[in-house]
Parts: sequence; structure tokens; C-alpha cells
Amino acid sequence: MARRRHRKGISERPDLVEETTDPVLPEDDMFEDETEVPEKESPEPASKKIVSFRKRQGNIIEVGGDPELREQNIARQTKRRAKKTRLFVVLVVLAIVAGTVYYVYTHVREFQGYKVLLSTDTIYEPNAEYTEFGGNLLKYTPEGVSYIDANGNVVWTAGADMKVPIASTNGDYAVVADKGGNTVRVFNTEGAVSDLVMPYKILDVDVASQGAFTVILESDVTNYINMYDKNGNAVYEMQTSIDKSGYPLAIAISDDGQKLVSSYYYMEGIQSKNNLATYNFGEVGQNANADRMVGGFSLEDELVTRVQFLTNNVIAAFSDREIILYDMKEKPSERVRIQYQQPQVRSVFYSSTYLGTVEKSSTAEDSTDYVMRVYDLSGNETFRYSFNMAYDNIHAGEDEIILTGGNQCLIITRKGRVKFRYSFNDIVRNMIPTSSKNEYIVTFEGKTERISLRMEDQ
Repeated sequence: MARRRHRKGISERPDLVEETTDPVLPEDDMFEDETEVPEKESPEPASKKIVSFRKRQGNIIEVGGDPELREQNIARQTKRRAKKTRLFVVLVVLAIVAGTVYYVYTHVREFQGYKVLLSTDTIYEPNAEYTEFGGNLLKYTPEGVSYIDANGNVVWTAGADMKVPIASTNGDYAVVADKGGNTVRVFNTEGAVSDLVMPYKILDVDVASQGAFTVILESDVTNYINMYDKNGNAVYEMQTSIDKSGYPLAIAISDDGQKLVSSYYYMEGIQSKNNLATYNFGEVGQNANADRMVGGFSLEDELVTRVQFLTNNVIAAFSDREIILYDMKEKPSERVRIQYQQPQVRSVFYSSTYLGTVEKSSTAEDSTDYVMRVYDLSGNETFRYSFNMAYDNIHAGEDEIILTGGNQCLIITRKGRVKFRYSFNDIVRNMIPTSSKNEYIVTFEGKTERISLRMEDQ
């Protein structure tokens, strides 16, 4: 329902006649055309002008019958429209400028320096390895495991006695195992969860997001792929023979712990093959067969040394010739193959949205000329980047790739833009992003710093 308003001092009579030369404001909907009214006889000489009101717009009143007032009103209206237009143009320009500045700040510019937010002295251990864990850092050595927060502080430390420690992390869970030995330790961000001693030698290990983990065990004639929950309770055990299945090279478990992929190297006469086997421990796998195997692939004359679930339903198999992606919602099917462009591949890396390679662009043995190629999960190349750097580590986050080597650092966004290129004063052991934008944990030999990228050193 329309709401009617009553204005104080404004008559609602439609036959309003002004008695003076100054008009009285009428209601907006009271319109009359100008008419002539016979002048009554009066003993007083008076000049009366009859005016009717046609329209009211804001502070402007159109008055019929007076060209001068009409021109003034038109001029006032034109001035007001011009003012609104200028204001609109200014706002649009400011919005464009602000958007351009934000885009340049976040997508275009290359940082030239950094500011140290916090620095903590640490003991240098040349055999220490680092990996991202719980949004922070997991450090592991043959002597122990440590969880380091974003400020470089050691949250907890757990002793270990391992000859060749290997680690797998997923969210807030980590598994550290002694490759070639028998010990497995499960951790979360609060500390140790469980310890296990395997009956056979450990070849590989992988962990799911809820802490369940799978491990490859090797005996003299038989291999085992076993899965345990985070507390060390056995979930399943699969036995394979080298004669029939081949020698196990790698395994990977899905985030939900329901699916598994394994790679086997197999000799058939003088010809070598690589077999990939997939298992489903949900309802589909239960209905398939006793060992829960739901699919397999045989690859000739290539060696798959690493497999990985990029997402809960997408598998990547990294061979010495190519990368093969498989879909596996329940059962596996090949999605796409990505051929290496150069014969020498230095590194492969991946995240849940992309994957890539670092290939040598020169045949010289000591060359540090490389080409980085990044692909989406459909196998399309999204960018390539050539660089010269003797790097030791590569970290693939969701939005950027970080390379470190010696005292150098190179950060490239997933869109192919160089975000940060820098030479520190000290040797860099590891560098990972924090949850804060443009902030990183950098581990040097003897200290750990939390830094924030800047346009110049501060």
C-alpha cells in the first residue's frame, strides 16, 4: 500500500490561489493549468497574478506562466544533473584504480625483500629432513621427530632410533617409518599417537587424513600391504608374491582411507613391466573379490616409482617416461597421459589442483638450466617457466611452488608469475608458507625465521 504523507504548511486544496508574489508549495500530485480569473472590483488598486503549480521535483518548482522562473528551474536542474554525473564518474574511476592496485598487489608485482617477524635459534642438524605438517613444519632425523610452529618454536619432540627415516603427512597426522627397518610411529599435532613394530622390513608408507596408514612390508619370498588405524590396530592385510605380482615399489592411500593403489615391478623373461593395482575397501571392493582388487594396468618398458592420490578420486602415477592420471571414484579408469618433453626430469611435484615437472633444458651434466611445466588435472599445460638455479628442495602448495637451494629462493605462483626471487645471507634448508598471506617459515642452518614479503628489505 502506498503511504501518503502530509507536509506541514502545505495546503491540500486543489483550488489554491496565491495571494502574494511568493508561491506557496503545493502537494506533489496537485496540478492545474494556468487560467484567467476575472478581476473583481476593488476599491484598492492591486495587481493580482494567478499562478498554478504544475510539478515539484526535489527543491525545484516548475511554475507555469513565467518564462524567467522556468529558465531558472531548467538551469538548476541541468546543474544538478551535471553534479551527479561528475560524482558518478569520480566513483567509477576510484573503483577502477582501487581494483587495479589490488590486482597488481596480489597478482602482478614481484616482491624484492622481506621483514623478519620472529627469529628463533635452532641446532643445525645436517641429516634433518622437513615437511609440511598441520599447517606448520615437521622435522625428522634418525634421532627424533619435532613439530615446529609458525613462530619457529618447537611444540614437541619425540625420540626415535631409525637408520633411514621416511615420513608421510596428511592434514594433522604424520607417520614416520624406518625404511629397511621395522619401526613405525604415528603423530598428530598434539604429539605421539602410537608406536608399532612391523614383522618384516618396511619399504614404503602412506597416511590418510584421519590417521589410518598403509605400509609395504618385504620378506624373502612374500610381500605384504597392510593397513592400520591411527592406534595401531590392523584393518586389513594383503599378501603378494614376487613371482606373481612383482616387486612392490610404491603405494598410496586415499584421504578417506577406503582406496589404495600400488606399483609393482615385474620381469617377464627379458621384458620388464610395471603393474598398477587398485583396491577398494568399501562396498564396491567387498563385492569384487576376496582381495578387494577392482582394477589393474600393465605398462611396458617404463617404471612407476611413485603413485599419489591428488584428490580422493584422482590418482597420479609418475613413471620415468610420463605421468598418467586415473579417475577412481569406485573403480579406476585412465583419464589422461602427460608425456615428458625432455629426457631428463629432475623433479615432479603436485597439489590437489595441479601437477608439474622440472626438466633439464641442457644436456650438460653440470647445467642448472631448467624448464618448469605445470598442468591442470585434465592434462592441459597451464604455463612453463625457464630458470637457472641449483635447487635442492621443491614445495608445491595450493597456490604457489617454492624452490630453495643454497642461499637462494624462488617462488612461482600457479599462474606462472614470479612472486619472489631472493638470495639470503645464510643457507636455506626449507621454506613453507604459513596460513597468513605472504608469510613463510624459513629454516636456515642455525635458526628458524618467520618472514613477511615486502617490496624492499626491512
